[in-house]
This record gives sequence, C-alpha cells and structure tokens, in this order.
Amino acid sequence: MTASALLVLEDGTVFTGTAIGSPARTHGEVVFCTAMTGYQEALTDPSFAEQVLVMTFPLQGNYGINEYDVESRRIQVRGFVVREDCATPSHWRSRRTLHEYLLENDVPGIAGVDTRALTRKLRTGGVMMGAVTHDETPEQALARLRDLPRYGTTDLVPWVSTRTSYEFPADADAHRGPRIVVLDLGVKYNILRVLHALGCAPVVVPCQTGAEDILALKPDGVLLSPGPGDPALLDYAVKTASGLVGKVPIMGICLGHQVLGRVFGASSFKLKFGHRGANHPVRDEATGRVYITAQNHGYAVDDAGLSGDVVVSHRNVNDGTVEGLMHRTEPVMTIQYHSEASPGPLDNMYLFERFVSMIETVHA
Repeated sequence: MTASALLVLEDGTVFTGTAIGSPARTHGEVVFCTAMTGYQEALTDPSFAEQVLVMTFPLQGNYGINEYDVESRRIQVRGFVVREDCATPSHWRSRRTLHEYLLENDVPGIAGVDTRALTRKLRTGGVMMGAVTHDETPEQALARLRDLPRYGTTDLVPWVSTRTSYEFPADADAHRGPRIVVLDLGVKYNILRVLHALGCAPVVVPCQTGAEDILALKPDGVLLSPGPGDPALLDYAVKTASGLVGKVPIMGICLGHQVLGRVFGASSFKLKFGHRGANHPVRDEATGRVYITAQNHGYAVDDAGLSGDVVVSHRNVNDGTVEGLMHRTEPVMTIQYHSEASPGPLDNMYLFERFVSMIETVHA
C-alpha cells in the first residue's frame, strides 16, 4: 500500500497526498516552477538547493530518468511536490522511475497534491517554509518547522560548489580554444557543455577562489555561475569579482549577475515568489526585442545604486526587474536568467556567443 504524506506550510496550511521517494522527513523553502518539462534538470539544479520544489505541470515522471539530463552531481532539492507521479514512464532513454530516483538520492516527495491551489497560495502569500512528512501530525510538523532556520539565513554556495578545480570535460584539450575559468557558485553542467561546444576550454574553480588565483590560471575570460541563496551573503565572491574587473572579460549568470551587481554598487532584494520556469519574457533594452527565457531565482538586483559606468541591458517584461547589466567601457556582461536553458528554450544561447566574441575582440 502507498503511504500517506503531508506538506505543512509555515502558515499552518496542510496539503495531503501520497509519499514518493525517500520516507525521510524534510523541510525547506517551498517554491514553484512553471516549466512543462525538465523535472530531472530541475531536481539537479544547484539553484534549488535547500528548497522544496513544486512543479505546476500536473504530470511528472512520464518520460522517466536517464543518465544524461543532469545538471550537477546529485539531486539538489530538499523535497519534491507533484500532482501526479507517473509510475510507468515511456522513453527509450529511461533507466528508472522518478520515485526510484528520489529514493536512491534519499529525497522525500509527495504526490497527489493540488498543486494548482498550492501555487495560487504561494503567488498570493509569497514563498514560505514548508515540511514534507509521513510520520507526524500537522501540529508536530509545524512545531518542528518553526524551530528550523529559515531559507536565506545561510550561505548555501559552499555546499553546492566544487571542492577542487577541474577541467571540463575531464579529457579536454588544454590548448583547444579560449580558456574560461568558471567560478562555481552552483554551476549547471549545461553551461560547461555550451562553452565546450563553442570551442572553449572551461576550468571550474571553487567558490572561494580569489582573484589572484584565478588570474594565475591565465584565463581568456571568467564566468560567474548561477547558484542558490541570498547574494548579500557572498562578500567573498564580490571581493573576487572586484579584483577581476578590468583585467579579464567577465560574464555573470543569475547569482553571478547579482554578485557583479553588488560590485557595481547595487543592492538586492527578495522577490515575493521568485522567477522559476521556462517561459519568462525579457526585453533587450538596446533593441526592444523580447526573448522567452528560463529562470530560477528568488532575489533580484535593485538598480537604484548602480554605478554610472553600468547600464541595465535587459528587463523583465512582467515586473520590470533587472535582467541584465553591461559595463560601458569594460568587457563585462551579466544576465539574471539562464541562457543555458536546461530546462527551457534555447532562444538565448547567442549570449554565450556574444561572450566568446567579446573575449576574441579583447585578445585580438
């Protein structure tokens, strides 16, 4: 028989369902993602670390789990919430079910939840802490939840960053092309795949690597990766980025964008329910063209304090938040969204090409 499970929110709201994955208890900030596909990529996205992920599309697991669509070395979410879990996936690459994948990684989940109602609650009240449990009463789960630290009070980047430097792929030719040092704040593998496909030689370094150590690697360019949590906690990354500006071309993505925003005088703020999905419209301020983007962030850059040396290059069409920055004189570009997609549309791959072109121009 399938065990019952509960999702208990910090405001006391209780959703009932059936347990999938690990039978353990879990907790985290409850957030929702509007992507219609890509649950495996979302589960392994480091930007979802310490969060309980809700997928708004009702059917999950229908094409199973394979060995290829991973974005990091493990599942990163603390819990997974779905309307319907498919126990009989159909895809030639599938090797296991969603339930089996969660179980192998000791990640609890809950199926049978009215995810439409849950998403409406999070949109109305904002993201909140929640607990997934199968062996507690709602009152017990709520009491436990109230004694736990809140999301955003801890620097999560060291938990998802690599411990040692590595080249991608492992057998990469060091003389292949532009050498891109990636500061790993929670990098997704598809960023590395795209850079490699463009002829670059990515080298990934731990999050607390200093500017001098990065420059000692003689990079042609530096990429500050996406990652989880509040950028206000990343003084060490801001210091590193400050030491790189003016010395090497730089691209910042998502959390990397927010770190560079801080370098240039901006602060950040927490969004009510974040931008997470594969259908967010972003306007290029230079051309007026709107691109459909993949996003996964709960914080945004406040451009009020930005240096006059930096311009806002992209804005979110829905709420006007900053989606990209460009330095007027230095080769520095940033985007808040995920140009590497995975999951999401491929409309924004051109930004990697722009970064590589920037590097080639500097080194011409």
